[in-house]
Amino acid sequence: MTLREVVNRVVKLLGDCAALEPEVRRDAAREGRLLVAGVMQLSPGGLAQRLVVEPALKAGEANAIEQVLHRRLRGEPLAYALGHAAFRDLVLHVDARVLIPRPETEVVVDEALRVAAGRPGGIAVDIGTGSGAIALALATEGHFDRVIATDISTDALAVATANAEALGLYGSEAAHPPSSTAATAAGTPVEFRHGADLAPLQDVSARVIVSNPPYIAYEEAIALPPSVRDWEPPVALFAPNSGLARYAELVSGARRVLEPGGWLVLELDANRAAPVVTMAEAAGYEDVQVKQDLAGRDRVLLARSPAS
Repeated sequence: MTLREVVNRVVKLLGDCAALEPEVRRDAAREGRLLVAGVMQLSPGGLAQRLVVEPALKAGEANAIEQVLHRRLRGEPLAYALGHAAFRDLVLHVDARVLIPRPETEVVVDEALRVAAGRPGGIAVDIGTGSGAIALALATEGHFDRVIATDISTDALAVATANAEALGLYGSEAAHPPSSTAATAAGTPVEFRHGADLAPLQDVSARVIVSNPPYIAYEEAIALPPSVRDWEPPVALFAPNSGLARYAELVSGARRVLEPGGWLVLELDANRAAPVVTMAEAAGYEDVQVKQDLAGRDRVLLARSPAS
């Protein structure tokens, strides 16, 4: 089979697969091209070029595509089937131990970098790091002395650590004391710590704390797409108290960890933006703001710790 024939077969099978969500089946042409391009480590544009200039398949390509296709037809999310996901300028390993990074979380990183830009240095913290996406983006794009990432899941920390090692960004306070400013050509080394919420940060004074916490209420699980509900880790999705429990912990505890004038930056669920803003204002933060994502939905909470 030629590459074009393989692409066409993948598209047809995806379009006919009852295990996939209706929107995936309707857009099977896009999904199929993303699948084939991902296996071949090409961009969609690179795949289009390859279809023209080199339509024959190389050894092993058909088998690799078939393996990923089989996993996708079982309903497994494409990122897990491929074993990687793009986030900003990074390509990260992902599997069922971690949440798949979403494009809307890139807006959270944008805002964290923006509020920190006026004061280079200091410590950036990523709470609930998962694959390491936020922490590694801060490490590669920001100008921090240290980046610390935490997670309650040791499985997630294993994935995040492997991603940091692949990027040459795995470090620790012991190996890279703050006075040495151990930034590399790739960015600032990331230190990983195990624990829930702010518990691993007893010795930290942070310039910015960033988190994409779990915020889906347990009773909302039934409404989630099966590719999310049945595959992604529940600890990264669901929170008690109508989805507000982790927000409450972070908002109340971050004042202790933030340096004067430091920023708390949280990814928001648009349906819960208002109560989280109320939490931040009641906790004494200043400059409490909500920023929208590219779709116009409330996506990011910004709250500044008082300067004195």
